[in-house]
Amino acid sequence: MADLPYSLIPFRGTSPAGHPPRPLGVVVIGAGYWGPNLARNFQRSDDWDLRAICDLDLERAEGLARQHGTAAFASLDEALDTLEFDAVAIATPARTHHGVALTALRADKHVLVEKPLADHWDKGAEMVATAEDKGLVLMADHTYCYTPAVQKMRELLLEGELGEILYIDSVRINLGLVQPDVDVFWDLAPHDLSILDYILPGGLAPDMVAAHGADPLGTGRDCVGHLSFDLPFGGMGHIHVNWLSPTKIRQMVIGGTRRTLVWDDLNPQQRLSVYDRGVQLPQRSPRAGTERRDAAISYRLGDTWSPALPEREALGAMVAEFASSIRGQRPAATSGESALRVLGVLEATSRSLQAGGAQTAVDPADGLGLEESFGAGLVEDDPLRQEAGA
Repeated sequence: MADLPYSLIPFRGTSPAGHPPRPLGVVVIGAGYWGPNLARNFQRSDDWDLRAICDLDLERAEGLARQHGTAAFASLDEALDTLEFDAVAIATPARTHHGVALTALRADKHVLVEKPLADHWDKGAEMVATAEDKGLVLMADHTYCYTPAVQKMRELLLEGELGEILYIDSVRINLGLVQPDVDVFWDLAPHDLSILDYILPGGLAPDMVAAHGADPLGTGRDCVGHLSFDLPFGGMGHIHVNWLSPTKIRQMVIGGTRRTLVWDDLNPQQRLSVYDRGVQLPQRSPRAGTERRDAAISYRLGDTWSPALPEREALGAMVAEFASSIRGQRPAATSGESALRVLGVLEATSRSLQAGGAQTAVDPADGLGLEESFGAGLVEDDPLRQEAGA
């Protein structure tokens, strides 16, 4: 799987007359925390024409719209009745994603949705099925997947540079913000889960998960959490999320049979480090079966190197990929189905918490096997923000 299935180079085709393609019209829905970042990047992009801002708080929508010289509406329905455009970008609370996305898809608009895709898997699956049925792009704004560091991580893993993955240990902790509508898993873990789905060959597809959470402040929602899950070849993944830490850490360690990769997102001088160090396993004799290996485990101590990474804004690459997938009539690199796999793991996490941390199966329908749920015809598919509210 050395060849990357998705290109992040913006589509630069030409029209029949030999001119660059016209910019695609987009409406940003939500002028709160994340909407302004989306609006800014759509406005800067040659691929896009920012047509309007929508927000239930019309005054807030008008304030953002004035910054970009565009229209403002209190609802998507008003924009649909007034303007011509190609796509919407949804930056509203997760509980609203399903209804807003279906309204847009049924009006034949392509849809970009911030994480998580929806607040329940079945709602996300309906969104994916509707987009597929209408031949439209449904894309998740998994911003980290478009950073140069995560792009390089994906390349290294798909090229087999690390060997078989033995373990993944991810830490995403900071002080605040305690969210009013979701726990710390649903707030922070989607970043790590979406990254893993993007960089792991075959995507993120654990059979079982186990989650433990705590609410020491009595907020009514878990503020500290640990999530573990199985990996192929007997490996294990672990994600630690925390709203209460006075220190901010964004780090992921991926250990393989050949090399170990360390991503430290808060170290701009050395975001990625590759260690040619690790446990050197003895060769198992074909006749040994399950008997003890006859050679001692040794340790490999090799070089450490840091890949050179370009500097670019991840959201700029994300909006370019959205345009490219629409023009290329292909799934986006962070497609609706990839977001649905993440959603399936999140729902299994919640079930594990309700079961006191017991290992819980990830329902096969939670991310794959869409044909069985919605009929034949379905196909596969920030660092810029402070994740406390991302």
